[in-house]
Amino acid sequence: MPSTAAAAMAATPPAGEQSLVFILQPLFLHDVSAAAHLVLALAVAGRFLFRRLGLTLSKDDGDVGQDAGRGSTGGSSRCYGVAVCTTWALAASEVLLAAYSWYAVAAGAGRWSRDAVAEQVDAAARAAAWLLLAAYLQLGFGRRHQERFPAPLRLWWALFMLLSVVAVGVHAAACLDGRFPVPGRSWALDAVSVIAGVVLISAGFLGRKRDGQRGHSHTSQEPLLIGAHGAAADGNRSSAADTSLLAGAGFLSMLTFSWMAPLLAVGHTKTLALDDVPGLEPGDSVAGLLPRFKANLEAALAGDGDGDSSGRKAVTALKLTGALLRTVRWHVVVTAFYALVYNVATYVGPYLIDSLVQYLNGDERYASRGQLLVAAFIAAKVFECLSQRHWFFRLQQAGIRARSALAAVVYQKSLALSSQSRRSRTNGEMINIISVDADRVGIFAWYMHDLWLVPLQVGMAMFILYSTLGVASLAALGATVVIMLANVPPGKMQEKFQEKLMDSKDVRMKATSEILQNMKILKLQGWEMRFLSKIIELRKTETNWLKKYLYTSAAVTFVFWGTPTFVAVVTFGACMLMGIPLESGKVLSALATFRVLQEPIYVLPDTISVAIQTKVSLDRIASFLCLEELPSDAVQRMPSGSSEFAINISNGCFSWEASLEVPTLKDLNIKVRPGMRVAVCGTVGSGKSSLLSCILGEIPKLSGEVQICGTTAYVSQSAWIQSGKIQENILFGKEMNKEKYDRVLESCSLNKDLEILPFGDQTVIGERGINLSGGQKQRIQIARALYQDTDIYLFDDPFSAVDAHTGSHLFKECLLGDLASKTVVYVTHQIEFLPSADLILVMKDGRIVQAGKYDEILGSGEEFMELVGAHKDALTTLDAINAMNRGNMSPCSGTAKLKLSRSLSSSEKKDKANEDEGNAQSGQLVQEEEREKGRVGFWVYWNYLILAYRGALVPFVLLAQILFQVLQIASNYWMAWAAPVSKDVKPTVSMSTLLYVYVALALGSSVCVLVRSLLLATVAYKTATLLFNKMHMSIFRAPMSFFDSTPSGRILNRASTDQSEVDTNIADQMGSVAFSIIQLVGIVAVMSQVAWQVFVVFIPVFVACVWYQRYYIDTARELQRLVGVCKAPIILHFAESITGSTTIRSFGKENQFVETNSHLMDAYSQPKFYNMGAMGWLCFRLDALSSLIFAFSLIFLINLPTGLIDPGIAGLAITYGLNLNMLQAWVVWGLCTLENKIISVERILQYISIPAEPPLFMSGDKLEHNWPSNGEIQLYNLHVKYAPQLPFVLKGLTVTFPGGMKTGIVGRTGSGKSTLIQALFRIVDPTIGQIVIDGVDICAIGLHDLRSRLSIIPQEPTMFEGTVRSNLDPLGEYTDNQIWAALDCCQLGDEVRKKELKLDSPVIENGENWSVGQRQLVCLGRVILKRSKVLVLDEATASVDTATDNLIQKTLRQQFLETTVITIAHRITSVLDSDMVLLLDDG
Repeated sequence: MPSTAAAAMAATPPAGEQSLVFILQPLFLHDVSAAAHLVLALAVAGRFLFRRLGLTLSKDDGDVGQDAGRGSTGGSSRCYGVAVCTTWALAASEVLLAAYSWYAVAAGAGRWSRDAVAEQVDAAARAAAWLLLAAYLQLGFGRRHQERFPAPLRLWWALFMLLSVVAVGVHAAACLDGRFPVPGRSWALDAVSVIAGVVLISAGFLGRKRDGQRGHSHTSQEPLLIGAHGAAADGNRSSAADTSLLAGAGFLSMLTFSWMAPLLAVGHTKTLALDDVPGLEPGDSVAGLLPRFKANLEAALAGDGDGDSSGRKAVTALKLTGALLRTVRWHVVVTAFYALVYNVATYVGPYLIDSLVQYLNGDERYASRGQLLVAAFIAAKVFECLSQRHWFFRLQQAGIRARSALAAVVYQKSLALSSQSRRSRTNGEMINIISVDADRVGIFAWYMHDLWLVPLQVGMAMFILYSTLGVASLAALGATVVIMLANVPPGKMQEKFQEKLMDSKDVRMKATSEILQNMKILKLQGWEMRFLSKIIELRKTETNWLKKYLYTSAAVTFVFWGTPTFVAVVTFGACMLMGIPLESGKVLSALATFRVLQEPIYVLPDTISVAIQTKVSLDRIASFLCLEELPSDAVQRMPSGSSEFAINISNGCFSWEASLEVPTLKDLNIKVRPGMRVAVCGTVGSGKSSLLSCILGEIPKLSGEVQICGTTAYVSQSAWIQSGKIQENILFGKEMNKEKYDRVLESCSLNKDLEILPFGDQTVIGERGINLSGGQKQRIQIARALYQDTDIYLFDDPFSAVDAHTGSHLFKECLLGDLASKTVVYVTHQIEFLPSADLILVMKDGRIVQAGKYDEILGSGEEFMELVGAHKDALTTLDAINAMNRGNMSPCSGTAKLKLSRSLSSSEKKDKANEDEGNAQSGQLVQEEEREKGRVGFWVYWNYLILAYRGALVPFVLLAQILFQVLQIASNYWMAWAAPVSKDVKPTVSMSTLLYVYVALALGSSVCVLVRSLLLATVAYKTATLLFNKMHMSIFRAPMSFFDSTPSGRILNRASTDQSEVDTNIADQMGSVAFSIIQLVGIVAVMSQVAWQVFVVFIPVFVACVWYQRYYIDTARELQRLVGVCKAPIILHFAESITGSTTIRSFGKENQFVETNSHLMDAYSQPKFYNMGAMGWLCFRLDALSSLIFAFSLIFLINLPTGLIDPGIAGLAITYGLNLNMLQAWVVWGLCTLENKIISVERILQYISIPAEPPLFMSGDKLEHNWPSNGEIQLYNLHVKYAPQLPFVLKGLTVTFPGGMKTGIVGRTGSGKSTLIQALFRIVDPTIGQIVIDGVDICAIGLHDLRSRLSIIPQEPTMFEGTVRSNLDPLGEYTDNQIWAALDCCQLGDEVRKKELKLDSPVIENGENWSVGQRQLVCLGRVILKRSKVLVLDEATASVDTATDNLIQKTLRQQFLETTVITIAHRITSVLDSDMVLLLDDG
């Protein structure tokens, strides 16, 4: 073995190569290996010693181990067996090889050289270390039966694998160098080490996958856990579909992604449904993740001393990141290992190119090494492909886990928020946290390792450049650092723009969400276009930031495509100045290195921008998790029967606002014994609902004590119904008890309604109960409460939404019957329900002013007298009618009212009963979300491309890219052709000419990139804006039936997630696919220059690639669509949970809702996870095929006779060939990603083509400005149905409403009252017949003309976020004086004057800082301002007390003396002073 001195004398290497000499020596490798193995031997010996000491100290240790071991699963023990066998086999091999090498050295020479000594020490250390390790695994570890190998052990196996791979590389390089011959025993040792390393790593890292969750080690538990998970998620799914395909996969199957084959086969033969997608591994499901993540987060918070003022620990982005990393630490470690292998493998090619060029040039030193070179190239390619696939797959799996963990934690937090926190965040903002921010953190997993890989990659690149170009490599380092620094300012700008973009998007989504919830009101009032312009204004602010963001990104793209060229120019310039000769082999090695270096530098801006976006998202999530929760001590809850009082409030003082000055409730002292009925009454805004909130602990407590004894049920004033079946709403998570269920339906008089509905109690309710009348929703709420069978019932005026007859039935059956033995607190405006109460509380200004039984307080105070007096006034009128009909009755008797109401009507607000009846033919009202099937149509791409400037810029973008590619290839071709092959060959051109031409070509290519980037950003911006405007115009002009049958979650999903894709991703994705194809064509062209025979392999391989891609895309496309479809239910469930959080908490159902959320999240993760698996399956096969082309080209080249082709050009072909597999995979991957992402465009285009309502304005004859002047409404033979396939709801109605008269409309549920009103406002157009107002057929005029001239006060009072002024006058048509006058008319003037900001007082989302009664009065104010000739009241006074009702009636009589008033009523008093009553029956 020649010494270093001898080697140096043999050939004095240039400066760049000296660095290699030391590394290639056997001494270096043996020293490193011996040191590592000695450390291992000491560690294992120490572990043995420590264990022995530990055993003498504590005998229990073994027992614990055995207990833990009993649960160890089969998969785990199988991996343990493999690891032990492999370690013993390796130890035996090491001992044999050590003995043989000692014998060989001793027999071969008398004198031992330094290298020989190093080799012997290394062999001894290895043998000792592996023997000790094998003994430890067999004896120490084996007895303990741990479920996973210790982390240090797995880390050692990874390090050993790395050492083995490095040894192979160094031995190959030494062979090529020729100065250090490698003995056969070294190759044998390498082979054994690499094989053993692969097996041990697989056993160590994959063995853990069998043990499920760490917490559940029992084998008996695992199948049950999986089963439970599946059963809860979907009762009818087969158990086969619930097991993960990955869980049972063998080593080879995992290596090649063959475990995906069954799903791909199914997807190829039929359109995949969610039921076809297999389940997740326990570790990927929320149930497996959440406990670990929460424990990690709590540990992170516990380790930190500082909390906020209330002693709570503040969650920060940093602590969140730490907890996430700990939760997915196995993925972090294993992906780091894959990334390391991949990056080392990518630099093997550039390092060996110079040797290959010298070999092709006929260099003596390389004469016998052609085959070895080819083998090294191909081996590096194989390692590169394998590690990259698994690296990417595991990264994405980590991303899914991170997203699920965050979304689940945010959901749990949202259920626990206090009222103030709840008001500080809008629904839109909270939805964005789950739909956008959690996703963004998941996406960051892709970029997780880039921050440490970039320095490593730059270091390896510098090493190669130094070995080829010597000191000039420092110039390359300088250029690289400059470019990286140049990226900091644009990165900072991008962060700022991204943050602003997200904030403005939040504001827009919040407004959109509110508008969609209240679309019916907007349509009835004719305000939809005004509100659309508001959304467009908000979008303008957003696009302002979007534009800046896109152009900054374009600048960054330009810098990074120009990077390799810039670094190359600087490096070659330095070579020229330093006089370092440029040979074609060295130039190509440098160019190949720059190309590989381009990736880390190109990825760096992406990484920085994604890291910035992720930081913003983590900050938003952290600030949300820091919000104040409901204090757990606000109410002292005691078990049933443990106290003499069911409810006990002493010295209670409560306030919705944080201020102490004006508490909402003060001086509360209430004691309620079990079984008492307590009625709460008072005028609008007196604090009745707040009283119930304080019992539930929803309102912040300033002082005092609240105790409740037993479980609670709560029925809110505004019905909260979940979308889903009626039966599910009533059961609310409880088991079905048929007898009890039927009794509840009977008590809540729901049987009749269920008979009318097409699917009975299996009818699916639309979002917010859209296909139920107000009364039906309330009765379902009451049924839900009754079915829960709790100790205490709190009713917040539920009887106001139902007609009088139903109200009294509910009161009798429910409160006096079913709940006779329960504690009941009910708020009511109906005086007739008060005498039955054991205690009546009269509220005024947040105080209880009177308390006692009905007779006791009747004469003792004016507040109660006021309410009763108003009630008597109403009954006097009733009494007069009654006397004529049936003889006299006592005016105070509630029965008079009830009897008459029975004869008149048992009506409810509105009904689509008949519509639903017809729906039985077409299925449920709310259908499964429609998704396109099969390939994404070419028309989607085409429409997208031609949207901006009719596609005029697209050819220019492509032209710029083609020119860039041509100039790039030309510059590299020029360097390969013009540079001499070796020192001996005379250069074709001078050094300066060589460089000037290269610089000129490089500058040209850079300009092309700049043009391309700017044009692409312009197209992206313009297209996103046009798609947004068209979609929103289409949504706002859609008929009401569209909103009834479409949950707002679906619309919001398109307006947020899909629009985000269009804003920032799709144009880039399209561009990158086109650019990759152009690059691929360029590479094949260059390779065929050298060997046209490449086409012989390329064509069949390309055909195979296309076949694989088509086979894969059938499954992937549907999986991606399922991802889209499964996202909306998460958002819908989240939105519903936020709205109903009070109800959920009052029933104590938080855990049930958290579980439902987990199942929805898992259903979303399933298609996402298998989509990644399918991508890995495809890319693995494509990599294998492109490696085949590369291998063929190499073998072909080295077998050509010397001198037949220019070695420089051949080297160029190989340089480009190194990128072939990456680019080919990139093209297919890009195409698939694009097809997945373009679905967002497809979904938006779907909404752009919603059929619109009739036009808002009609051209031609203008209406008179004062129409309707008389207000006479005539219906001629009116037939109305809701859809062509449904039966008629109104059947031949002919009636005249005289101008200026007041008409009451009464009738049973489903008689067509509301349909008549909808026909009047043309929410539904007449099928036959016509409606004429003052001689004008309403179907002949525009919708806006019609609706803006009529007025309506709807049943559900609506206020929008904004100010009092903007709520009364959204269009800004009236003066302040007119608005004040209207407020005074509707009794709100004094209330508003009390407020600091008067007319500019804020109204929060949905008007939640105003009581329901006050909201109703605001609606009255709107119509007083509008003063139309036709006014419709749709049960407008349901939510107010009798006194306020009388005020409203009086106001209407005074203000609308000359107006045609049509009233749909539940209270008899509402229609008593009508001039006419219209009784409808069955249309």
